[in-house]
Amino acid sequence: MFVSCQEEATPKPAAYLSLNYQEAEYKTWNNTCPYTFQINSKAKIESPRLKQYCSYNISYPTLKGKIHVTYRAVTNNLEVLLKDAQDLTQEHTIKADGIKSVLYENATQNAYGMVYEVEGNAASPVQFYVTDNKKHFLTGSIYFNTKPNYDSILPAAHYLKKDIQKLMETLTWK
Repeated sequence: MFVSCQEEATPKPAAYLSLNYQEAEYKTWNNTCPYTFQINSKAKIESPRLKQYCSYNISYPTLKGKIHVTYRAVTNNLEVLLKDAQDLTQEHTIKADGIKSVLYENATQNAYGMVYEVEGNAASPVQFYVTDNKKHFLTGSIYFNTKPNYDSILPAAHYLKKDIQKLMETLTWK
């Protein structure tokens, strides 16, 4: 009949996709807006289609992703701005498996905010906001130019989350 090799079959360990990203180098992004921060030198600043005062996209062509950054002046509307930022995150609960929130505070730079990490196949895996509670309010969200598949975009989302942390840590109001 049939003859086969006499080696014993051994199960193979589970394999995971290994994506390696270069260590980020940061540079200060100076502009005419009432804020400045450091961005990854591999990123490009783009104006969004809907032009709003001092709102930009930080584009990562190799990752096919962007961080949408929107600035709003605080004029007796801080509660509304906070609610809008939180509502944006809550809109993702339909597709989210969970949402982690991390409080951010930097009293030296007068910057206070929150970072939300959305787990699951949501359109935006990370969102944030930062404010000085008096004049300035900055929000941001990560979006990828692909159908949301949490397992596939997770490494890139973590990479961009580090850039968001750097942005928040180096944010200075003018």
